[in-house]
Amino acid sequence: MKLSTISEWLSWISSIHVSEIDLGLERVKIVAERLHVLSFHCPIVIVGGTNGKGSTVAGLEAIYLAANYQVGAFTSPILYKHNEQVRINGQLLPDALFCEAFAQVANARKEISLTPFEFHTLAALLLFQRYQLDILILEVGLGGRLDAVNILDADVAVVTSIGIDHTEWLGNTREEIAREKAGIFRNNKPAISGDFDTPRSLIKTALDLGTPLYCQGKDFYFKENKNYWSWACGSSQYQNLPLNSLARQNMSTVLMAVHLLQSRLTVSEDAIRQGLETVKLPGRVEIIPGHPMQIFDVSHNPAAIAFLAKRLQEIPSQGKSFAVFSMLKDKDIVESIKSIASHIDVWYVAPLACPRAASLETLQESFRRAEVSKVYFCASIKEAYQLARTNAQALDRVVVFGSFHTVAEVRKE
Repeated sequence: MKLSTISEWLSWISSIHVSEIDLGLERVKIVAERLHVLSFHCPIVIVGGTNGKGSTVAGLEAIYLAANYQVGAFTSPILYKHNEQVRINGQLLPDALFCEAFAQVANARKEISLTPFEFHTLAALLLFQRYQLDILILEVGLGGRLDAVNILDADVAVVTSIGIDHTEWLGNTREEIAREKAGIFRNNKPAISGDFDTPRSLIKTALDLGTPLYCQGKDFYFKENKNYWSWACGSSQYQNLPLNSLARQNMSTVLMAVHLLQSRLTVSEDAIRQGLETVKLPGRVEIIPGHPMQIFDVSHNPAAIAFLAKRLQEIPSQGKSFAVFSMLKDKDIVESIKSIASHIDVWYVAPLACPRAASLETLQESFRRAEVSKVYFCASIKEAYQLARTNAQALDRVVVFGSFHTVAEVRKE
């Protein structure tokens, strides 16, 4: 097999396994052992949860970079280009390095079939080993217990929040889902729950494993006002912290992780402030100024879309709100629509151009069940976006949301 370009590699990687998602650690761990990528000489933070994973990774990355540490970060899914998954000191790596890593994984896997995410995870670990990192921050792809990232042992395990999502693989209740998310916990290694209502199964897993668990609202706290916010854990406190576009709940979780690692990676208060001021994450309540204003958000389940609705209420607008919207078929589309319907004046809706997309018929039925009638159905997201932009006046705003795919397809335009 001779593959030379990144597009050839990505096409081949997406074709070698029978399904896109196939949870389990046995196959990927065997290949990881062959590649010698199961240990790193730096602290590892693994970030799981339903919503807020990307924000938490970005917050940690920004703070440790501000403290002048060498930082590796692995995130998913991607918005625009494959190499967004791997960042070294905030920078993306060139395609040539990815091709080299992909070739190493392909040679090592031999008879073993890997899903695309497993393949990319192993390639990322190979890339990280090229650098003398001070900290490695890894985002779970799906769940936790059986996710490929969980082949590594976390020095700090973070579960940002627990919501109802990916029920086909994780369970139908918060308790069942939390049990899967808690699979990243390790004996005697601290863990964090960023959820204000930590499920009992998460707490029980920590107790059974001997994992010290720190819970939002119980062991650490934050308060916010219009201009600043504050954080506290025991005697450690930060006052008048700078606001940013990311959820304070997630930034509070970030500070708890930094606090737990202070004995290994000292971070000054100035670095914390600088990191919080500079952190940005594309597609998370991302505001594009103009007439009309545009807002891009990758929220893709009811809880995340409810947070977007709250942010829309806080962002001043003198005109109407036009939605460009679509979702994947395995999401709770009806509840997602309901959670933000009162903040949207007109909807422009179309199916996504990906295998898991909700069909036009499914989207139409979902809006009927949600009792939302001011909606225009289109053949493509491109058409939906163009119509929204054409009909929006200068003081209106166009809000693009519902999936990573929705934002990615619009940003291509």
